[in-house]
Amino acid sequence: MTQPSRIHLFHGYGIELEYMLVDKDTLAVKPITDELLKHELGEYGSDFENGMVTWSNELVLHVVELKSTHPESNFSALESAFADNILRMNTILETRNAMLMPTAAHPFMDPLTETKLWPHDSNDVYEVYNKIFDCRGHGWSNLQSSHLNLPFYDDEEFAKLHAAVRLVLPLLPALCASSPIFEGKITGLLDTRLSYYKTNQSKIPSITGKVIPEAIFSKRNYLNIIYEKIKADIAPYDPGNVLNPIWVNSRGAIPRFDRGSIEIRLMDIQECPSADMAIIELVIETIKALVQEKFIGIQGQMRIHTEVLANILDETTRDGQSVTVSAAEFLDVFGLKQFSTAKQIWEHILNRLVQGNHALEKWKPELSIILTEGTLSNRILKSLGGDHSHEAIKTVYKKLAACLAQNRMFVP
Repeated sequence: MTQPSRIHLFHGYGIELEYMLVDKDTLAVKPITDELLKHELGEYGSDFENGMVTWSNELVLHVVELKSTHPESNFSALESAFADNILRMNTILETRNAMLMPTAAHPFMDPLTETKLWPHDSNDVYEVYNKIFDCRGHGWSNLQSSHLNLPFYDDEEFAKLHAAVRLVLPLLPALCASSPIFEGKITGLLDTRLSYYKTNQSKIPSITGKVIPEAIFSKRNYLNIIYEKIKADIAPYDPGNVLNPIWVNSRGAIPRFDRGSIEIRLMDIQECPSADMAIIELVIETIKALVQEKFIGIQGQMRIHTEVLANILDETTRDGQSVTVSAAEFLDVFGLKQFSTAKQIWEHILNRLVQGNHALEKWKPELSIILTEGTLSNRILKSLGGDHSHEAIKTVYKKLAACLAQNRMFVP
């Protein structure tokens, strides 16, 4: 994200949304993101700035990213800008019989045969990654997410923000899961993308850790404990010293001390910008309430064990909203005294925060669909109605592409 100067907590946010380019008829991936960007830039390049929204390339040629050009706080305007840019992209792609498709994973793609890496500028980093990890796997070449960048000004703000973010991460799949199908098969996980995310760099375990970040609340400790360890561990694989440990860090939330932000990476992309922005607004307001100690104090937040949070994340990755959370220390954070499902926890949080909160009031219709009808994964599976044939899956994902083009939610 372009961040010209440091800003304080909750004064602006960087939002990034990733989408697949697919054939309009077959839904096969179309590795033409470089041609899409060239159409606007006049030459091959990695970024096209279009006012409030910038288009960017990703590791693979069939994925494009739309991101807020600068930190934003007006989410209504940003949602409209995302929707307008999606229409513009689809108009260009139509000349190649292609379109954008949402969800966090392509339901048919065979990454071993269909992956094409970005071949233009800055690909030296991609080449090193590919050499170490083989980026043709699903966890590299078949995943789309939405990223939320939250600012912090100094060490004190970092400590509060990092403590709060850690507590929200395990609940995210219960809002965001949108990847139930890989290679034409129902995987049994609602958030299969996260399952791959957790394991695709297991050759060097320090890169991802337990996905939930460690309980570290100062820049000095984070640099010494996390980044020095990553640096030492990647050195044997990167003799040319191409990889920066700050960019390699793949926890579910990543502090960027150089620009003063924490980037949350655990959210599957949804079917349309209004769904993503609704979820992001709820996540921000929950983190804000934790920072402001509306649930429990900062010291209590800092004491929650990483292992407890990681276990809950494993469960929500598999079962989303239906998971029963039994960890008392986690339930205590939100003032819950008895076992609660992840859905009940989110309903409890929303009910606590929505009163008089205009930011959340606006997104109540979208959040109501997610909490009533289920995550996008639940809705995809419900829409299939037990028919898991290639044609049935293709029909549903064409409907999802139409939802994206029209910026409307998918309800079976």
